[in-house]
Formats: sequence, structure tokens, C-alpha cells
Amino acid sequence: MKRLNRLLYEIHRWVGIALAAFMLMWFFSGLVIMYSPTITQTRSEQLAHAETLAPEVGWLSVGEAWERSAGQRKALDKTKPKEAKGDEVAASIADARLVRSADEPLWLVEDSKGQRWALSALDGSLHKTSAGQALKIAEHWYGLDSGDIAQAKHLATLDKTIMLRNQDALAPFHQVAVGGHGQQLLISSKTGEVLHASTQVGRAFYWAGNWLHLFKPLEAIGLGKARGDVQMYSGLAATVAVLTGLIIGWLRWRPGFGGRPTYSQGRTQPYREFWFKWHFWSGLLGGTMMLFWALSGFLDTNPGKVFSQTNPNRQEINRYLGDGLPSAMRDWRPVLPLELAAAVEGADVVELSWKRLENEAVLLANTRDGQRLPQAVEGGKARFDGPSLLAAVGRIAAKSAVASQVLLNGYDSYYYARQDQSLVEKPLPVLLVTLADDAGTRLYIDPQDGKLLSKVDRSARVLRWVYSALHHWDFGWLRYRPLWDVWMLAWVSFGLVLSVSSLIIGWRRLKQTFGFKSTSSRKKAPHKSRYPVGQTLEEPQFGTDSLQG
Repeated sequence: MKRLNRLLYEIHRWVGIALAAFMLMWFFSGLVIMYSPTITQTRSEQLAHAETLAPEVGWLSVGEAWERSAGQRKALDKTKPKEAKGDEVAASIADARLVRSADEPLWLVEDSKGQRWALSALDGSLHKTSAGQALKIAEHWYGLDSGDIAQAKHLATLDKTIMLRNQDALAPFHQVAVGGHGQQLLISSKTGEVLHASTQVGRAFYWAGNWLHLFKPLEAIGLGKARGDVQMYSGLAATVAVLTGLIIGWLRWRPGFGGRPTYSQGRTQPYREFWFKWHFWSGLLGGTMMLFWALSGFLDTNPGKVFSQTNPNRQEINRYLGDGLPSAMRDWRPVLPLELAAAVEGADVVELSWKRLENEAVLLANTRDGQRLPQAVEGGKARFDGPSLLAAVGRIAAKSAVASQVLLNGYDSYYYARQDQSLVEKPLPVLLVTLADDAGTRLYIDPQDGKLLSKVDRSARVLRWVYSALHHWDFGWLRYRPLWDVWMLAWVSFGLVLSVSSLIIGWRRLKQTFGFKSTSSRKKAPHKSRYPVGQTLEEPQFGTDSLQG
């Protein structure tokens, strides 16, 4: 038992020393993330800053633009997947949006391979946003007068940037600075979309928050491929350090209940030294929360790939959408501004988007304030009906039957909006379809445009609770502020105290172990403990007292 006890202390001590600085960084950066301004642009923000569409006579249909750009797209196609016979698989249109970018009409198309294209609605050519056009986009984004565009400066064109995640399909990116207050935009040269807008303060929050929290410095020194493994093993080590410390803390706590002995002078913990006392109480009171954070951070790395993702993959999306291009979508040409204004009752339309399922298509007018207004088009539909949506479900459900379907008018535990999301990013109502398969798969579908929003099986539901619930505390009443702020700030404060005390105690242990002692400390005679080894949390020279009685 003594050996096991000693092993528990040694594991906690040395793992804690190794991770003390990391855990301080995690808690500090996590606190920064909680109050960082959003710099990656949401769909709501993109619509709010978009150019008014105002269609004109002579603009091409998406089908015409797609056909005219075929040669250019083929030359730039970097995927080129092969079928069994070795033939190239032809890409099809999965999604198409008509926008104005730098005053030019463009069809923004995502194809069935996941590639993104901007096609001119004037001549069908493949469009790339130039540095000069990026400046015009920046001018519109910030509402500058034409004479103020001199304030905007093209800084660079980047093939990759750590400021953006999962946006490789839109690379490269134009980096544009605007004005003298540190404002910057990152604009896709492929589509002209603004993906990132920040101030100097916002970027400082990013560097002190997400950049540190997710170990992004490893990418800066060429170790990007190892970053995931470093995160995983660091999270595992932190879990071990916190768990062993929590066990030790409960073993060493002497509350004196029922007349049981306490430490000298009636103390319920064994330490006299300042930092040891703070370490003990912050660990004992906040240790469970620290364990939840460490464990959930480790599980978020998906060790062994045991958890499935909630985002459907490209193959599933293609099966869900079906083959072909509906004639209504392929051949429709934009209407005149007056006709469109009448159809949307004067709303400021900034985008027209086509959505398809098999041979059916829906045209939606997206307004600056995030509304989606269905448009009457010959051969098109106002919205997808139940049979169309269930047919799409059947294409990805394999042999599984539909166990239930219900229209949700509110969020549930697996489909909900984060604090920076609105109904534009997480629309309501949604159709929840549950499959009768072994995994109890749930499909969340937007009934207005038919989009498959989320695919959640049993594995993903488990991950939602062991990661997001225990890391972000985004469920129940804790979703609401300021209750969430009070809850998080209280526990983060415990974490900061625990980490600072760990760093100080760890440094003292290293000095003692490796002989880095001051002259005055060498002259002092060592204090002998009244306890055998294994009954104390710290070494005798840090002041352990005996039990009373």
C-alpha cells in the first residue's frame, strides 16, 4: 500500500511539474477565448456587408456559365478521382449562388468534389479576384467613399494562413489592410468572399487565445503534422496529473467530522506554506472541473478515431443530393431588378441561391438581414416537400428505415446555436429524421432549402456530452448569459490559481532535486518529518504537520 501511495505522489509530482506551464497557458488562453471578438466571418456578417445584387439583362444562367468554363476548370482540377475503369469522374453542380463581387456578377459554385469556383455571369469564364478587386471589396465592406480607398493596402497573397480553419478550398487569400487602426481582411481570391475581418485588438486576442490554446506555434515552426499528437498526449498527461492530484487531495483532507482528528491548530489540510495551501484548496475545490476540462480536451482529439463526425462527408452529401442538374436550375436566367423587387416586396437582396435535390430545385433570395425568400420560377418549387426530403434521406440511409420524423421549432441537445450564431447559421424549424439503424442515426434537415445540416449517430452523441458539454458547458440553463459567465469565470479562476501554484511548487522541487539551492538554504538543518514516507503530500522541508490526537 505504501508503494502504491508513493507511486501516486510521484506520478502527480513529476507529471504536474512537466505540465505546469502548459496548464497555466491553457487556462489563460481559454479565458481569452471566452471573450475574444469573432474574426472569422459568419454567414450573417457576410450577408450584412454584401453588395446589392440588382440583376441585369443578359446575365447567364448557371448551366451556361458551367458549360463555358468547362475547359478552364478541367485544367485547374486538382482532385480528378478515378472510377474503377480509370475514367475521370465528371463533377456536377452541388450548390450555386449568384452575387456581386467588386461590382461584377458571379456564380459561386461548389461542385460534387467539394471544389469551389467563381464563374462570370457575363461570359462564363473562370473568375479570380485580383489584388485590385480585393481593394474594392474592402472599400465596400467598410463603407468607404471612393476617395478613401487610398486607405486600403494590399499586403500579401497567402496560400495558407493559420487565421482560417477548413478553408483550403478557397485559397489563396488576399490580405488587405484598411485605415490606420489595424483593420484587416482576408479575401478568397477564388470567390471574392470575405472570410476574416479583424482589428489589431481582435488579432491580439486570437494570438493570446486560439493560437496558444490549440498549439498553433507548432505550425509556425514546421511541426503542423505533429500538432494533433502533441495535443492528444498533453491532454492525456493533464488528465493523469489532475486525477492523481484529486485523489491525493481527498485522501489528505481532514475535515474533523464526527470528532475525527485534524491537523495541528485545527487545520483541515496539512500545509502551512502559502503556495501549498493555495494549491491544495484550489485543487480540492476545483479539481473535478479541472478533470472535466483536461479529459474532454483529450477526447476532443478523437484518440483512435473512436468518435464519428457530425458533418456529413462529401460522399454522403453527393448521395443525398442525387444525380443530375434540374432543368429549372440549369436554364434559369436572372430577372430584371424591378421584377425581383416586386417579388421580394422591396427587400435588399444580396444573393440568389439555387438548392437542389435529385430533379427538384428551389430558388431563394437572400436579403441583407438574413431572410430567405422563395422565388416563383417555372419548373422550380417554393420549398421541398416531405416526400422529396425523405427520398433524399433514403439515398444515404442504405437499407435502414425511417424510425421517426418530427419538425423541430426549437433547438435540442444535438442541434443548437453557439453564442456567436444566429438563425442564419442555425436555421429553425428543422426536420429531425431518426433512422432505425444500430447507431440510432439522427439527421437534421433544413426543410426550406433541403440542406443536410447535421448527421449525429450514437458515437457523435457521446462525444457531444464528453467533450462539448464538459468543455464548453453549453447545455441547459448554462447556455444563457450571464449565468454561463459566472459559472465559467469561477472555475477558470480556480484553474489559474492551481496552475500558478503548480508552477511555483514545481520550480522549487526542481531546484531541490537538482541542487539549485541558495547559500542560506544550505546552512539550514533539514526538518525531519513525524510521518513515514507516503503519508505526506510534500517533502518535510515544506512544513507538514502531524495529526492531532
